[in-house]
Amino acid sequence: MLSNIGVPGLVLILVLALIIFGPKKLPEVGRAFGQTLREFKKSTRELTSDVMDELEDEKKEITKVTK
Repeated sequence: MLSNIGVPGLVLILVLALIIFGPKKLPEVGRAFGQTLREFKKSTRELTSDVMDELEDEKKEITKVTK
């Protein structure tokens, strides 16, 4: 996803963010974005592990029935 942006695009995004949010607010926005991304990744990992656990349980039940 980010590999298609390139250096000029990244510089443009950073300049626009600096203009929109200002130098004082930009660190707060970055911190909030980082926390949001961290929470999203954590939730994704938990959901994935829950689904994998359910699939393993179903697989064990199927092998019990077929034996």
